[in-house]
Amino acid sequence: MDASGALDSAGPAAPSASGTVGLPATEIARLVRSGEVTAVDVVRAHLAHIDAVEARIGAFRVVRREAALAEAHAIDTALTRFALPLAGVPIAVKDNVAVAGEVCTDGSPACSPAPATRDHPVVARLRKAGAIVVGITRAPELCLYGSTDGPGAVSRNPWDTARSPAGSSGGSAAAVASGSVPLAHGNDGMGSLRLPAAACGLVTLKPGRGVVPAEIGANSWSGMAENGALATTAADLAVAHAVLAGQEPVSPEAPGRPLRVALSTRSPVPGLRADAATRAAVDAVVELLTAAGHTVVRREPPITLGAATGALTRWMVGAEDDAEHLGIDRDALQPRSRTHARLGRLVRRAHLVRPRTAERFRDRMVGFFADADVLLSPVTTGPPLPARPWHERSFLANVTANARWAPWTAAWNLAGLPAAVVPAGVRPDGLPAAVQFVGPPGAEGRLLWLAGELERLQPWRRYAPVFDPTASAAQAPA
Repeated sequence: MDASGALDSAGPAAPSASGTVGLPATEIARLVRSGEVTAVDVVRAHLAHIDAVEARIGAFRVVRREAALAEAHAIDTALTRFALPLAGVPIAVKDNVAVAGEVCTDGSPACSPAPATRDHPVVARLRKAGAIVVGITRAPELCLYGSTDGPGAVSRNPWDTARSPAGSSGGSAAAVASGSVPLAHGNDGMGSLRLPAAACGLVTLKPGRGVVPAEIGANSWSGMAENGALATTAADLAVAHAVLAGQEPVSPEAPGRPLRVALSTRSPVPGLRADAATRAAVDAVVELLTAAGHTVVRREPPITLGAATGALTRWMVGAEDDAEHLGIDRDALQPRSRTHARLGRLVRRAHLVRPRTAERFRDRMVGFFADADVLLSPVTTGPPLPARPWHERSFLANVTANARWAPWTAAWNLAGLPAAVVPAGVRPDGLPAAVQFVGPPGAEGRLLWLAGELERLQPWRRYAPVFDPTASAAQAPA
C-alpha cells in the first residue's frame, strides 16, 4: 500500500499504464473494464503528465492526488467495474460545482473556504459511471468572462501559451487539450463551453434546457447555464453527455436522410465579422457537408435586439445573484466583477429579466428549425484573447474584448437550445479553427452524430502539438 492509501497494483506489460495518457476516454474505460490496466495506474500516469505540463498552462486550482488514487483503487476492486462506461477515466471538474470534500470557489478568492459535503448531481453521475476526479479546474471570478485568470494565476492555451484558453471553462479546456485528462466537466451560460472548445481545438455540446441537471450558482443565470463536457473525440463526448443526462450510452443515431443545414455568418453584434481564417473554416465545413450529400442554404436566424438584450440582462444579474448566493462581500470582488454585480442589482431592481423574452425567442427559433435541421455558424471572430491578467483591467475593457471576440454563442443560451462546437482545421497562425452547430429542442443526438461524421470526414488533431502526450519524447515539453 502506498502513502495515498491505495494498493499497489502491477498491471500487464502491454499496454503500459503510461501509454494510456492520450488515449480517448472510451479506450481507457475499455482497458480498465477488461483488466488490461488498472485504474490506479491510469490515474498515476495522468498525474505524472499533469506534473510535467501544469506549470506551463495553469489549468488546475486543485490536483486531488491522494483522493484520486484512493477512488481509482475503489474502481479496481468494484464488482460493477465491468459495466461502468467511464471506468477509471481521469476527469477534471470546473470550480463552480460541488465535489465532496473540496472547496468550490466559483473562481473567487472571496468564497467560503468550507469544503462541499456532497457532490453536485453531475459529479455524482460521472463518479457513478466510474470516472475519477483528479482535479478542480480554474475559472474566472463568478465564471463571468471569456478568459480564465485571477490573482496569481493566468491559465494558458496549450496551442499557444501566449493566448488564453478562453472562459469560463478555460481551465477544463486547457486540461484536456494538454492531455492532462481525456475528459473534463464544464458549463455554459454565454458560451463558456463552446468558446474554450473553439480556442483549444476540442469538441463540446451545450445541452438544451432541462436535459442535464444545471443547478449552477443561484439560479443558473436565470436558466441560461447548462452543464456539459469537453472532449477530444465525438465518441467520448457522446458517452460523457449520456452519463450527464442520466441516459444509457449508445452511438448517436444517424438521421437516415441528408440534413438541411442553414448557414449564417452574419454577426449578431453589428459591425463585427469573422476574420478570413474563420470564414475559410466555415467554407471548408460547407464543402464537406455538401460532398456528403447534405443541403446547405443561407438563412439568418431571427436574433432580434430584444433577444440580445435578454441574454445580456441575465448575464448582468448573474453576477449579483451568484455573489449573494455564495455569501460574498461585494467589496471583496475584483473591480470588474464588482461593477458587474452593481449593474446586475440595477437590472434586477428595474425588473428587466423577463421570462417572456426568452420564451418568445425560443418559439421563433422553433419556427426557424421547421425548415432546417441544424444551423451552422462561426463561433468567434478570430484567435482567442491574449493570456494576461484581465482581472486587473476594467469591467468595460473585459466586456468589450469579450463581445468583439465571441458574438455567436449567447443567443442559444437564452433560447435554451442545444449547440455544439466542432474543430474545423488549423488557422495559418497554428491555432485551431472551429464552427458551431445549433439545433432545435431535443437535437442533442443529431448534433453528436454530426460531430462524429465531421470527425470521420476530416479528422482533427486531438491535442495541442507541444503538449501532445501521444507524440515522441523528443516532442514532449521540457
